[in-house]
Amino acid sequence: MAALMKLLERRLLNTVNALGLFPNHTIVCNYAAPNIASLGKSKKLKAGAAPVEKKRLPVETDINKLVTFCCGTNILKEGGQDIKLQPDSEYPDWLWQLHIGKPKTLDEMDPNTLQYWRKVRKGGMKRRNLLLSKRKKTITFDKVYS
Repeated sequence: MAALMKLLERRLLNTVNALGLFPNHTIVCNYAAPNIASLGKSKKLKAGAAPVEKKRLPVETDINKLVTFCCGTNILKEGGQDIKLQPDSEYPDWLWQLHIGKPKTLDEMDPNTLQYWRKVRKGGMKRRNLLLSKRKKTITFDKVYS
């Protein structure tokens, strides 16, 4: 189909040039260059460019600090210290009731919750988008969506 379109376009341009409809204009066909096979891992560095070294973060080896502090929570560049761990009684009750496993399925969720209906809506949108992507695309001018 693309080859047929190119042929028709060239014949149309030749006809327009032969008839002299645009005497002061030069008509040129510029087609896109073909894609280069692979530019991924085989890219070579430019001459003189040094590869970027990976930043190594220090690993805490002090056992007492690992037991008493939540290491890695200090966001300050200079000074500051990590958050000190407290006994379980100091934390709120809801913290221990958080679901940390795999996401629940619709069968396991309560239909009277907002999370249930958000999951239903998200699943419906995924299904609709999948169906729309698989159907033939038609253009109609009387409706925005067909």
